[in-house]
This record gives sequence, structure tokens and C-alpha cells, in this order.
Amino acid sequence: MLKRLSSSSSCLQARVHSLGPNLGLHPGPTELASPFLRVLGSLTGLARPNSSRRAFFCSDASDGSDQVVEVEVKKAGTDGDAESKSSSAIVPTNPRPEDYLTVLALPLPHRPLFPGFYMPIYVKDPKLLAALQESRKRQAPYAGAFLLKDEPGTDPSVVSGSETDKSISDLKGKELFNRLHEVGTLAQISSIQGDQVVLIGHRRLRITEMVDEDPLTVKVDHLKDKPYNKDDDVIKATSFEVISTLRDVLKTSSLWRDHVQTYTQHIGDFNFPRLADFGAAISGANKLQCQQVLEELDVYKRLKLTLELVKKEIEISKIQESIAKAIEEKISGEQRRYLLNEQLKAIKKELGLEADDKTTLSAKFRERLEPNREKCPPHVLQVIEEELTKLQLLEASSSEFNVTRNYLDWLTSIPWGNYSDENFDVLRAQKILDEDHYGLSDVKERILEFIAVGKLRGISQGKIICLSGPPGVGKTSIGRSIARALNRKFYRFSVGGLSDVAEIKGHRRTYIGAMPGKMVQCLKNVGTANPLVLIDEIDKLGRGHAGDPASALLELLDPEQNANFLDHYLDVPIDLSKVLFVCTANVVEMIPNPLLDRMEVISIAGYITDEKIHIARDYLEKTTREACGIKPEQVEVTDAALLALIENYCREAGVRNLQKHIEKIYRKIALQLVRQGVSDEPEVAGQIESPISRIDGPNESAVVEAQVAETDEAKVEDVDKLDQSVVASESQTASESLATDLPVEPAVGEIQVADTDEPMDSKDAKKTDKIQESEAIKTVDKVLVDELNVADFVGKPVFHAERLYDQTPVGVVMGLAWTAMGGSTLYIETTQVEEGEGKGSLNVTGQLGDVMKESTQIAHTVARAILLDKEPDNPFFANSKLHLHVPAGATPKDGPSAGCTMITSMLSLAMKKPVKKDLAMTGEVTLTGRILPIGGVKEKTIAARRGEVKTIIFPAANRKDFDELAPNVKEGLDVHFVDDYNQIFDLAFSDDQSKEK
Repeated sequence: MLKRLSSSSSCLQARVHSLGPNLGLHPGPTELASPFLRVLGSLTGLARPNSSRRAFFCSDASDGSDQVVEVEVKKAGTDGDAESKSSSAIVPTNPRPEDYLTVLALPLPHRPLFPGFYMPIYVKDPKLLAALQESRKRQAPYAGAFLLKDEPGTDPSVVSGSETDKSISDLKGKELFNRLHEVGTLAQISSIQGDQVVLIGHRRLRITEMVDEDPLTVKVDHLKDKPYNKDDDVIKATSFEVISTLRDVLKTSSLWRDHVQTYTQHIGDFNFPRLADFGAAISGANKLQCQQVLEELDVYKRLKLTLELVKKEIEISKIQESIAKAIEEKISGEQRRYLLNEQLKAIKKELGLEADDKTTLSAKFRERLEPNREKCPPHVLQVIEEELTKLQLLEASSSEFNVTRNYLDWLTSIPWGNYSDENFDVLRAQKILDEDHYGLSDVKERILEFIAVGKLRGISQGKIICLSGPPGVGKTSIGRSIARALNRKFYRFSVGGLSDVAEIKGHRRTYIGAMPGKMVQCLKNVGTANPLVLIDEIDKLGRGHAGDPASALLELLDPEQNANFLDHYLDVPIDLSKVLFVCTANVVEMIPNPLLDRMEVISIAGYITDEKIHIARDYLEKTTREACGIKPEQVEVTDAALLALIENYCREAGVRNLQKHIEKIYRKIALQLVRQGVSDEPEVAGQIESPISRIDGPNESAVVEAQVAETDEAKVEDVDKLDQSVVASESQTASESLATDLPVEPAVGEIQVADTDEPMDSKDAKKTDKIQESEAIKTVDKVLVDELNVADFVGKPVFHAERLYDQTPVGVVMGLAWTAMGGSTLYIETTQVEEGEGKGSLNVTGQLGDVMKESTQIAHTVARAILLDKEPDNPFFANSKLHLHVPAGATPKDGPSAGCTMITSMLSLAMKKPVKKDLAMTGEVTLTGRILPIGGVKEKTIAARRGEVKTIIFPAANRKDFDELAPNVKEGLDVHFVDDYNQIFDLAFSDDQSKEK
């Protein structure tokens, strides 16, 4: 430390003058005389000029008296305090620091304050701040700075952010006193600006007792270092090691360099205690380690603790240096690679070895366009040439360049005028359609007509065909078969739920991520201008904020407009007149009328039972068997089993559910075959190797015994139901014996047990085993699936007989209905609730729609008129409260075609006469009793066959629709066509029924 300062003003002025004109505090000649200062001065070099410095000097005179001088050097106007307005000030403090035995206690939250250092803190407690200001005004600018202990149960090394300045300011009195460390620092209050207090540490203190709680005032003892020998070699060596470590740290850390420069300018003389405090104060150690250094009064131990801390800093500096070096190498490597690539491009371009991007792109587009240039329309060629010229003028980095490049990419990818060669062979097309689909004569006839017209004209014109029908009837697969028959490319896209017009017409090119519509994408993918495009689920079009796609499809599907279809992205007309559009829909009524007007609707009503059996046998079973890896000779599914499957599980109009059930059966059969060890045993030299013959090794007999035990357990417990399925053999005797569903595994198990009795190590015995095994396995030829065990594979039947009554009761009549899943039978029931004079009324239930509710009122009126005509003396309708119900009540029902059925039900109740049990009818009725035509003739006819109906009543206007049905659909039905309800009355209630058809 500096020697005692003289009270003479000249000495003080010289001392201040030595701070330098640039506000840097350079040590004077007296200060450099210290050997420690010279060492650190050689480490740090000249001090950097700072805009504001605060210097303080603490001298320890030999006589024990202390004097503290504070020097502040700041820019003019930086301190609002009236006492610090001058650019340089010397404030003598009197009395001396050791005279203060009672001080205000200031909590330090983060690090302790070391003697010789300054620290700014924020005081939030107004009482404590007022006390500090009062002490400074009374020329007693001292307080005690003590480190705050961590909360109990917390890890000081983990930063949680929970202990903020606000929480520290909440500590008061005894609670704050208990949280303070005993050893702290006597701190001079240098300045107070708002709630910021700048402290300068002087000497160590120890708290003895609490004097006052608010603000916290404590009694302290002033601590002095223990005596030590300045010439002790160990202390010198430790101090020089500290200095040497500091030198290494200063080479890598600029932050430490600034600390050392500031400290060497502020402190005139270094000694061993100061060196230890200096190293600990500027290190990055945690607060508890720094507090340990502060509490240590033994100079040698303090130096050792400081040496540990600075050694840690050197390790941290090495890690920091390695991280920085790795990042710098990575960045510099990438920059070097980028520069070399740019130089390589420039060299190649200068030598003509590589053209620029724009030239390459233009050449690629022209090369792609060249094959179709003669077929390309002139207006399209003109647009392409204009865009190619624009591409050469644009900068490659501009956004317009990318838009033009993408536009040219689409323009040149479309097959302008490129048509595929069509095949107009009608016989070949007939063969392909019959291979892929059974039945569907209407659809096949329409496709053959299209091919015949194309053959006569020499060219084929695009058409729009709409296939409507229930799910699973093969609408989508028909489109693929048509494309194969015509030798056209096939493209499918679904518009179900589509609500954006841009999917059909494309986006404008100005939008980010703009793309053409589906038709332009189709032409690019298929590569021809006359593909077959299947638009799936056209009845499920959505409508959202982005427009109405159904209206956008009008131009696409209009034969008069699609020759000049305009996509928003391409903005040039495209000829789609040669495209064959095939649309699919479940319900035609859901398609908007303007869109439906452009289509030719072909209805696919579904399949009758005979057709389903043929489809299952010729298509579904074959495909499923190959998918499951089962050979035809391993499984036999009888026609009776398929019939039971169709009648009791898969009554839908389509065959998708039937395919699922057949797949379920074959999966279970595959599992059974694998468990029996039949399907996966390899054939070697014409023999099938048995599982036992593959066992070898020292534990051979144990494995054999385990297999025998498993087989015996299976025989006793019969865990798996599938193991009891019927297994048929080639011989008639075996098939008869297996018809009782005997399991197969016991026979195999008996042979395995017999095999275990033979010596396994004998060659002759092994050959005998193989022969016996092969003979036993040959008896397991087929798994038989018939109507008796089909429930073991697919579970309990889902459907039951649609006929609820063997003999139709009074008031109950069977009607025929159309649904989206096909046709179905529908019972209409009427009963009398109450009878009384003038109580005639009607109540209806069964979740009926508005149209059907109106039909009940019409039927009630017509039934009263007919009863009055047939039985004038019967007052049933005038005096009876009726209840009409249409099961099932959970299914919504609507439509006018049940009118005649409702009249018949009411008249049956009124006359107490049941109708024929095998009779079903359908037809809309008017108030005058006329019968109007209905829809879904094929579906209702199929439903009648399924409901075991013998006699059907149809409106006379539907005679032509019925005559167009396939013969197998009409076979065995007694159909009557009527145009007035009186004819129905005679057929329903008269024993002598006419046979007019």
C-alpha cells in the first residue's frame, strides 16, 4: 500500500496529477518501486483509457493509524450528487475506520466484498437507504457488507432465479441477522444515486451481536491478518505461483486483463494478503468459495485457496479457447469452401467449360419441347418463346426468375397434341371387362358402344360417364378396367370434401407456392392428352370460403367447353375434348343439377346372391388365397358356406364386406395350417421332412418329449376352436369320417408318439420315421369350410331372415324400400289404440321424413274412401284412433313410394283380413287412388328375392324398367303392374288373384 499521505496539498495534487490526463490511473514512480506491482505491471501493459474511474487508497502506517483517501475521476455531469460534481475530488475521512464498532448491516446476495475492491449494490429498503444517506452526511460513510446465506435445503451451485432482490428486501430484523455470514467487510459508502449504493471494501469484520432490527445494526470486531514472515520461502513460492498462473490466464482472457489493469492503477503497493484477495475477487468461483477466502486470516492458507481458484480459471480458459477455436475452424472452413466454389464457377465460365444457369435452363426447356413442337398449338409456342426471352433478362437471384422458371417447367411438361394409340377391338374389350368384373351388363354395353363409335369414326371423342351405386359395387375398379380395355392411361383423383376451386382451376402465378389444377397435373403425370380420368366421390363435393368446386367442374366436364379449358396457372387454353371422364357417386341426388346435366348416368344397383357367389368364387377367393400364401389344394370353401356368408353376414349391395369376411376366413385357415405344421414344411428329394426329423443335438430326446407333451395337452384341453375345423382327405372314407368335425392333431400326435419309441440314432429308424411322417401328413389335404362351421371363422351371424312373420298378422304389410346400400324390405304396421264415437285420428312413428309423413295422411284419406266403397256400413276409421309404425325406429326413412303399402295396412286392420304372407308392394299413391312410378326397381327386386317374396306389386309405369333387368334377377317372381289402388285391393285381399304381368 501507499505510505501515509502527507497532509500537504502539494503532495496530494501531485498524487492526483499522476492519474494522467486521459482519465486512466497510471502508477507513479513510487508505486512502480514495488516488486509485485512491477510483475503485474509487466503482465498487463499500459492501461486502457476509461471514461470513468474510481480510485481509492488505503494505507496501513507502521504506527497503526489508518487514513483513507478516495479519488473520483469522471466525465463532467455524470454524477448528480453535489459532492461529486467536480472532475476530481479528495475526501479525507475522519474519524478512522477502526473507530466504527457499530455499523449498518448490508446483505450481499451474490458475492462477498473484498478489501480493496468496490461493488455497486441496490438497496430497496427505504429505511436502510435513508440511514445510509444520513451516515454519509454526518461524515460517517461506513457500513458492514455481509454475504447472505442460501436458503436451507438449496444448492448454491444451481441457479433457480427464485431469490431476487425483492425477496432479499423482505428479510428484516432477526430473520436477516440469522441469514448473514459472520465475517464480512467494512465498506465505505462512496456514492448514493437513487437506490444504487457504491461500496469500497476496507477491512474484515466479524459480527458479534445485533443492536437494532430496522434497519439492521450490528456490533462488529475488526479482524487483522495473522502475523506471517515476509521472507518465508513457501509463502513467496505460493505467491509467485499465483502470479504465474495469473500471467497464463491473462494471455487468453481479456476480461481478467481489464481487472488487473484497474486494480494495479488503484492500488499502489501489493503484498501477500492483497494478492490473495485480488485473485479470489476477480475469479469466477462461487460465493461460498470466495467467502472461505474472506474468512481465512492465515495468509499462507489464503494464498493456497486463491491458487486453487486461479488454477480452475486457467482450466476454464483452456476450455473456452478450445471451443472458440473449434467454432472458428468450422466457420472458416465453410467460408473457404464457398469462396473456392465461387472461384471455380467463375473460372469455368471464363473458359467456356460451363454455361450459366439461365443458358442451361433455356436449353433444357427447348429440348423438352422439341418432340412436340409441331403438335403444340401456335398460341402456346408464342407464350413459351416470350417466357424464354424473359428468363434470359432476369437475374437468377430475383423472385420473378423462379416464377418464370416454374411456369416454363409446367408449360413444357404438358404433352401438347401427344395422344396414345387406342385399341378399338370390341371383342378384346369384352374379354377384358369380363375378366375383371362379373355381371354389370349395362356398364359393359355402354363401354362397348363407345368403342364401336370410335372404330367407325376413326377417332374417339371424350365423354363424361357417371357410375352411381352403393359402396363396394366396383365403381372405381370399373374405371381402371375401362382404361385397360381402351389402352388409355389411367389417372384417378378424389374430390370428396374438396372445397378449394384452385384444386380444379389452379392458382394464380402471383401467389407463393402456386400450382396448376388437377387436370394439368394429370396430363403431366400420364404423358398423353387422351387419358381416362376417374373423378371419385363427385357427390361429396364441399363448398368453402375458397369458392364452389362444383361450379368449377362445369367447364371441365362440359363437352362443349373443355376443348378450351383454361387453367389459372398456365393461363393458356388446353384441349381436354379427347379425355374420357368417368365419375363415381353413391347418391346421384347429391350432385348439383347443372353438373349432373353434363354427365351420362349409369346406375349400378348392386349384386344379387348368385352374382355375389360367382364374384366370390372367381375373383375374391382367388385373390385372397394368393395373398395369404395358401395353395388351392389345401382349402375348400363350399358353395353352401359362401351362401351362408352372403345371406347371414354380407347382405350389402356391394362385395367389399364380403371380401373382408373371406380374408378373415383365410387368415384363420393360414394360422391353423401353420400350427399343424403343414403349409411351411419344405420338400426334400420328393419327401416332406417332418418336424421331428429336423431335431438334432444332445437334447434331441428332450425336445421330442416336449412336442409329445404339447400334442397330448392339445388333445385334452382343446384350447383353439379352429383346431376343431373340418379337414377333408382325398379318399371318400376319410371325408365321411371327418364330416363330424373331428380334430386332426390327435392322429398326428399319435404318430409322433410312435416315432419317439424308435431309436433316434439309427439310420434305418430315421428313414422309417420319415416315411411314417410323410404318410401321416399326406392325409391332411384340405381344410373344409361349410355352412356348419363358418361361424367358427367369422363369428355369429349379423343378419337374420328379413321375414319377421311366417304368417303376416292383420294390419301388417311388407313394403320395398331403396337405400344407399341397396334395396331392403320394410314392414308397415298399423294397430288400433282406442275406439269411440268420433275419435278417428292417426299417429305415426318410426323416424319418418316430411314426405313420408304426408304419405301417411294421404294413405289415411284414401283408405277411408276405399273402405266406404267396399264396406259402407263399417265405421272403423271414423271411430278409431290408429297408430302406424315403420320399423326399425332408429333408421331415418323418407320418400313417397310407401303410399300403397300404408293404405293396404290400414285396410287390413279395418277389415280384419291379413294380406298374403309372400306379398310385397311399392308405389306412390294419389288422393284419387292412382299409382305413380317409383325408382330403384332393380334394388327393390333384389330386396324382394332376399326377403323370400313370391309376389311383387309394381306401378304400371315401371314395367319397362323391370323388363330391362337381367333374367337371373327376375327369375321365380310373380310380378303385377297396377295403375290404380283398386287393383292392389283385389290382389292383396282376394283369394282369386289375376296373373297379369
